[in-house]
Amino acid sequence: MKNYDHVVVWLDYFNKTLSRTKGRKLEKEKCVFDPSLKELSEAAQAAGFEITETEEKVRFPRRPYVRSGYIVLPKGSTKTIILNKISEKLVSKRTKQTK
Repeated sequence: MKNYDHVVVWLDYFNKTLSRTKGRKLEKEKCVFDPSLKELSEAAQAAGFEITETEEKVRFPRRPYVRSGYIVLPKGSTKTIILNKISEKLVSKRTKQTK
Protein backbone atom coordinates (compact mmCIF):
# COMPACT_ATOMS: atom_id res chain seq x y z
CA MET A 1 0.00 0.00 0.00
CA LYS A 2 1.31 3.41 -0.89
CA ASN A 3 2.27 5.75 1.93
CA TYR A 4 1.66 9.38 0.96
CA ASP A 5 3.34 10.76 4.09
CA HIS A 6 6.79 9.57 3.04
CA VAL A 7 9.16 9.93 0.09
CA VAL A 8 11.30 7.10 -1.30
CA VAL A 9 14.76 8.23 -2.43
CA TRP A 10 16.63 5.69 -4.59
CA LEU A 11 20.40 5.54 -5.03
CA ASP A 12 19.96 5.59 -8.80
CA TYR A 13 18.58 9.15 -8.61
CA PHE A 14 22.13 10.36 -7.83
CA ASN A 15 24.20 8.01 -10.03
CA LYS A 16 26.17 10.06 -12.54
CA THR A 17 26.83 7.06 -14.81
CA LEU A 18 23.11 6.56 -15.53
CA SER A 19 21.04 8.37 -18.12
CA ARG A 20 17.76 10.06 -17.30
CA THR A 21 15.87 7.19 -18.93
CA LYS A 22 17.63 4.72 -16.62
CA GLY A 23 16.57 6.58 -13.48
CA ARG A 24 18.80 9.58 -12.79
CA LYS A 25 16.63 12.48 -11.58
CA LEU A 26 19.13 15.37 -11.38
CA GLU A 27 21.69 17.03 -13.64
CA LYS A 28 25.08 15.31 -13.85
CA GLU A 29 26.73 18.20 -11.95
CA LYS A 30 24.49 17.39 -8.97
CA CYS A 31 25.30 13.66 -9.03
CA VAL A 32 28.26 11.43 -8.12
CA PHE A 33 29.74 8.23 -9.56
CA ASP A 34 28.19 5.11 -8.01
CA PRO A 35 26.92 6.40 -4.65
CA SER A 36 26.58 3.98 -1.75
CA LEU A 37 23.63 3.65 0.58
CA LYS A 38 25.81 4.75 3.49
CA GLU A 39 26.78 7.95 1.63
CA LEU A 40 23.16 8.63 0.77
CA SER A 41 22.05 8.12 4.38
CA GLU A 42 24.77 10.41 5.72
CA ALA A 43 23.97 13.10 3.14
CA ALA A 44 20.26 12.96 3.98
CA GLN A 45 20.98 13.30 7.69
CA ALA A 46 23.42 16.16 7.01
CA ALA A 47 20.68 17.89 5.00
CA GLY A 48 18.43 17.71 8.05
CA PHE A 49 16.17 14.80 7.15
CA GLU A 50 15.19 11.97 9.46
CA ILE A 51 15.46 8.55 7.83
CA THR A 52 12.56 6.28 8.74
CA GLU A 53 13.58 3.21 6.72
CA THR A 54 16.42 1.90 4.55
CA GLU A 55 16.56 -1.07 2.24
CA GLU A 56 19.79 -2.31 0.70
CA LYS A 57 19.01 -5.42 -1.32
CA VAL A 58 16.27 -4.19 -3.62
CA ARG A 59 16.19 -3.53 -7.33
CA PHE A 60 15.34 -0.20 -8.93
CA PRO A 61 12.40 -0.77 -11.31
CA ARG A 62 14.17 0.66 -14.36
CA ARG A 63 17.23 -1.54 -13.76
CA PRO A 64 15.90 -4.87 -12.46
CA TYR A 65 19.20 -6.68 -13.14
CA VAL A 66 21.24 -4.58 -10.65
CA ARG A 67 20.82 -4.42 -6.89
CA SER A 68 20.34 -0.92 -5.59
CA GLY A 69 18.94 0.61 -2.42
CA TYR A 70 16.72 3.34 -1.08
CA ILE A 71 15.90 5.41 1.97
CA VAL A 72 12.48 6.57 3.11
CA LEU A 73 12.05 10.12 4.44
CA PRO A 74 9.03 11.89 5.89
CA LYS A 75 7.47 14.24 3.36
CA GLY A 76 8.06 17.84 4.39
CA SER A 77 8.32 19.47 0.97
CA THR A 78 8.37 18.46 -2.69
CA LYS A 79 10.54 15.58 -3.83
CA THR A 80 12.60 17.87 -6.09
CA ILE A 81 13.56 20.12 -3.18
CA ILE A 82 14.45 17.08 -1.05
CA LEU A 83 16.62 15.62 -3.83
CA ASN A 84 18.42 18.93 -4.39
CA LYS A 85 19.24 19.32 -0.68
CA ILE A 86 20.57 15.78 -0.46
CA SER A 87 22.59 16.15 -3.66
CA GLU A 88 24.30 19.30 -2.32
CA LYS A 89 25.55 17.39 0.71
CA LEU A 90 26.43 14.29 -1.31
CA VAL A 91 28.49 16.18 -3.89
CA SER A 92 30.25 18.38 -1.30
CA LYS A 93 31.14 15.34 0.80
CA ARG A 94 32.47 13.47 -2.23
CA THR A 95 34.60 16.44 -3.36
CA LYS A 96 36.07 16.77 0.16
CA GLN A 97 37.08 13.10 0.09
CA THR A 98 38.92 13.44 -3.22
CA LYS A 99 40.95 16.46 -2.11
